[in-house]
Amino acid sequence: MNRAATSHVVNAKPLDEPHERRVLDPVERVSELLFGLIMALTFTTTLSVATAGHEDVRTMLFGALGCNVAWGFVDAVFFLITVVAERHRNAAILREVRTTEDAARARSLIGRALPPLVASVLRAQDFEFVRQQLKAQPEPAQRFPVTGRDLLGALAVFLVVFLSTLPVAAPFVFIHGAHLALRVSNGVALVLLFWSGVALGRYTGRPAFRLGVTMTLIGVVLVAVTIALGG
Repeated sequence: MNRAATSHVVNAKPLDEPHERRVLDPVERVSELLFGLIMALTFTTTLSVATAGHEDVRTMLFGALGCNVAWGFVDAVFFLITVVAERHRNAAILREVRTTEDAARARSLIGRALPPLVASVLRAQDFEFVRQQLKAQPEPAQRFPVTGRDLLGALAVFLVVFLSTLPVAAPFVFIHGAHLALRVSNGVALVLLFWSGVALGRYTGRPAFRLGVTMTLIGVVLVAVTIALGG
């Protein structure tokens, strides 16, 4: 309800009609990119460049690609589960708001479904207006099948996780020396981490350069922790 409640009230659209939004918002894209980079780096940074031969590098590349393919698929499935679960939650809230005779209970449900900042500035009569508009909505559907747009979102999740592996793995394909390839790979990863922080900073209105540096440091720490825990 927090994503779709306002548009349903204003436009009086059925609850099961897909809400128009980006397939993945910037926060989701950065999160998936960060996850994919960390998974790839747990393979590349544990390669012993002093003793690594061609077969070791090949094994590492297949491991990194295979791992991100698997986790990209898992993330995509959970993306679909989350989307469908959210729609069922929205429908459950709408049903209770429509049927309850307790106005205070209805206002509480609406308030929890809205972003906190929006809910904090609404007056009692505003909540009542929203409640009356929601009561006028048709009975929500009982089932919410996965839509083509949902599948597109799941595909985007998979691709971000999988494709994030390629820039980190590419130096090992095109550079013969394992030592130099590792340095280039790590440099590419740091650039991508910094860029993801800059993109997130621009989206959230925070200082882009500072958040880029912060994201880079967070990524390095997460990789170290993941390796230390045997990930």
